[in-house]
Amino acid sequence: MPNYTAVTKHITLPDGRQISIETGKLAKFADGAVVVRLGDAMLLATVVSQPSSRGDVDFLPLSVDYQEKFGGAGKIPGSFQRREGRLSDYEILVCRLVDRILRPMFPKDYHYEVQVLISLISADKDVQPDALAALAASAALSISDIPFAGPISEVRVARIDGKLQINPKSSDIARADIDLIVGATATSVAMVEGEMNEVSEEEMVEAIAYAHEAIKEQCRVQSELAAEIEKSHVKREYPKYDENEDLKQRIHEGVYQQAYAIAQSGNTSKAGRKESFGAVKKSLTEKLLEEQPELDMKMFGRYYSSAEKKAIRDMMIKERTRLDGRQLTEIRPIWSEVNYLPGAHGSALFTRGETQSLTTVALGTKLDEQIIDSAMQSGYSKFMLHYNFPAFSTGEVKPNRGPGRREIGHGNLALRSLKRVLPSEEENPYTIRIVSDILESNGSSSMATVCAGSLALMDAGIKVRAAVSGIAMGLVQDKETGEYAVLSDILGDEDHLGDMDFKVTGTEKGIVACQMDIKIQGLSNEILTAALHQAREGRLHILAEMAKTISAPAAELKPHTPRSHKMLIDKEFIGAVIGPGGKVIQQIQKDTNATVIIEEKDEKGHVSIYASNQEDMQAAIDRIRAIAAVPEIGETYKGKVRSIQPYGAFVEIMPGKDGLLHISEVAHERLASLEGVLEVGQEIDVKLLDIDKKTGKYRLSRKVLLPKPERAADSNGSAQ
Repeated sequence: MPNYTAVTKHITLPDGRQISIETGKLAKFADGAVVVRLGDAMLLATVVSQPSSRGDVDFLPLSVDYQEKFGGAGKIPGSFQRREGRLSDYEILVCRLVDRILRPMFPKDYHYEVQVLISLISADKDVQPDALAALAASAALSISDIPFAGPISEVRVARIDGKLQINPKSSDIARADIDLIVGATATSVAMVEGEMNEVSEEEMVEAIAYAHEAIKEQCRVQSELAAEIEKSHVKREYPKYDENEDLKQRIHEGVYQQAYAIAQSGNTSKAGRKESFGAVKKSLTEKLLEEQPELDMKMFGRYYSSAEKKAIRDMMIKERTRLDGRQLTEIRPIWSEVNYLPGAHGSALFTRGETQSLTTVALGTKLDEQIIDSAMQSGYSKFMLHYNFPAFSTGEVKPNRGPGRREIGHGNLALRSLKRVLPSEEENPYTIRIVSDILESNGSSSMATVCAGSLALMDAGIKVRAAVSGIAMGLVQDKETGEYAVLSDILGDEDHLGDMDFKVTGTEKGIVACQMDIKIQGLSNEILTAALHQAREGRLHILAEMAKTISAPAAELKPHTPRSHKMLIDKEFIGAVIGPGGKVIQQIQKDTNATVIIEEKDEKGHVSIYASNQEDMQAAIDRIRAIAAVPEIGETYKGKVRSIQPYGAFVEIMPGKDGLLHISEVAHERLASLEGVLEVGQEIDVKLLDIDKKTGKYRLSRKVLLPKPERAADSNGSAQ
């Protein structure tokens, strides 16, 4: 008999499919463990929280890891070690999706290390596991004794063939014009991320609302599951913050008015504001330490931050102005430049306020495509976008350890935004890599990346369908009165102090991508709709500023950009172009300095040729045409005698194509042999008379190209 008692609950999706949540069977040493299943896809989620905290920690040390097990998909990893290694970019993006909605759900004073591990242990090619990861994590937390204000869940909502669907099949997502992951509690939306085909704000709100209805049901089922698990009934106790109401009041009185005045002064410099706020804190600290030498500095820091934050937020709501003096909807000054880097195939410098991106575009061949090897997906990608955030961009010193989760997430948002306007594969032969280096940062460098990337693509001559701009929206809301202010183009400080970070990208026609994080509970549709419409106004303003620099793709590629040419050849000639061991194609590339790539698709040979100039391009085209051309009956060819036989000669009329020149077709007169008439290696003109339909052999003639001899004189010696 098994030594466990499993508890299982089911969630029915709108299309009738069922998600099961099971606990009690696996990983019983974890504080909480569940297996979530949809179809053949199974995710194991475990949560563990340390029973004690490190004394120097004043934040929540939460780590979320998602990993796909190749064995669960019946695959062996393609890496050298043939085992799962560091998380892939896709796995990191799923980690971020889960982390961003879980983190606000823990008590602010809970500083015990929490580790959430989610593993895809069985794969289903028609189930996207990213839409189940947060559900699994929340269910594991809900059945544990870890303090958690859930449950929460996330679902994918996609509009396919005009109809909204929840967690649609993977095979259908390619047809979606809306593809969003929405995270929420039972009462409010907390996270949105995804991409769209230039949809309206109303369509997006409708999709989010539809997703929330499905999430409410998933939260209800999690609550039912937790009610049956005894451990979850009483959450663990932990030491709360010590409170000193007198000190709290004194700090509030000592900082609020001064902080309010600094916030209202409209200092446009981040450094200037930091200095002013710092002076207030220093003065108050010295005063209180003089009065109370044993002052608890941690408590002081907590109360001071709270008072300063409240002063700034109150100022924004009451005065309807910003830290840097802007109006709520005002966008910081923008300037941009293209073709800044002469060696790049496309480049742009985009600056908005104190945020700056230097972005390059490099155009490569099919050989430059990125290899995708994961448990759920294998293949190639011909569009890449990489985002770099060096420490100097914020005036800091940090070790350069390569891209972290933040860089990967920001880069993915920009990639999603720009890929929606790229030309089709038939129209664009290039592999495209965009790199955004952030040189200055004070508010939404990811949105600067979108703008700079759009400009750089147009500078490179890529025929994008439209320009794309992005804007980050913020929110400050008074919990007691319900008053709020939606902020356009937020500063870094406004992101830190605010209740929302809502990034929206789009063209003039509509939204193409978004990423929203909510730090409060209870975001209403009214605020969401207001933020989206205000974002549209900001996007259009930024697009107009970008158009002053470049308004359409460059008519010509840069002189040093590799030119491309595509041609089709018959399938039977693929081997001849490649040659034994690749000798022929390698020789073509060596002789012409061109890159030649051949693929077999749809019973044809698809040849892509890349060269730095037209002369090399034409030389490669001519060589391939010579090999793959099909001889035509009635055409004349300059051939080379390859061998001589008693019955005629074999003549090569094209590379790899020999035809028989019968002895009777060599000359008008009758020949007993070809000795003294033709020699091996001799070049002669021949005409293709026929192609045997059964064997494909070529029948050639030389005599039809020679002048006919004069007719012999008649018997009495007179000419006729």
